[in-house]
Amino acid sequence: MNKTIKIKGFEINNYKPFILIAGPCAMESEFLVMKTAEKIKEITYKLGIPYIFKSSFDKANRTSIDSFRGPGLDKGLKILEKVKRYFEIPVTTDIHLPEQAKPVAEIADLLQIPAFLCRQTDLIVAAAKTGKPVNIKKGQFLAPWDMKNVVDKLVKSGNTDVILTERGTFFGYNNLVVDMTSLVEMKKIGFPVIFDATHSVQKPGAKGKETGGNREYVEYLSKAAITIGISGIFLEVHPDPDNALSDGPNMIKLENLEKLLLQIKNIDMLIKNNDKNEM
Repeated sequence: MNKTIKIKGFEINNYKPFILIAGPCAMESEFLVMKTAEKIKEITYKLGIPYIFKSSFDKANRTSIDSFRGPGLDKGLKILEKVKRYFEIPVTTDIHLPEQAKPVAEIADLLQIPAFLCRQTDLIVAAAKTGKPVNIKKGQFLAPWDMKNVVDKLVKSGNTDVILTERGTFFGYNNLVVDMTSLVEMKKIGFPVIFDATHSVQKPGAKGKETGGNREYVEYLSKAAITIGISGIFLEVHPDPDNALSDGPNMIKLENLEKLLLQIKNIDMLIKNNDKNEM
């Protein structure tokens, strides 16, 4: 099986041109969200890349209880709705509780299940029953083939519009590693696969009360992942990541996005054109 998911006029499929899911980690302010969404839309429109905006209304898994979490559900959904309406682009955000699924689905075109929660059956079932496509991030603690059981929860709940996202695997304490064969294995499940390049360079809890990371590696991991022939790339982007309130060490600078996307697009076209010629 090679599932295709349709969102707002474009198709998500491992053999079609890649899509981008991107935005600041957390909704620090309406101004930041709108500014970032506007610039990313400008870049992706110029390059002809389908784009879904992402940002979190609540970062419920922060390292410290004192860490910034976001504006909350109500205000966050109003901001998302404004992005969707003003820039005419699809939007996505993550949910952490079953009761969040329905209100988020009224705005978001795609629901995201965080990696730490990918085995939470009640959350997955609630997301499935909204009828919206669901993007599930592979837990840092799971083998890629174990995501088949996660997919089954969605499918048996009546939803076959599933996307799987790789975001790194625990490698000892405070470190993640990306096994590129994970993307190959998840493709075998038959659904679109996304690579989350920015969360994959995290160093969870490495700064004591904060998560560390190394955005330098985002470029290299993105390029490696796209050679496998996947549906898309997930990037957290910020105008000033060094001063961001969440995930700053992992996010790439907005000013560097266009160059990276152009490189990824060229590789994606090369790989998928070769695949067509061999079919």
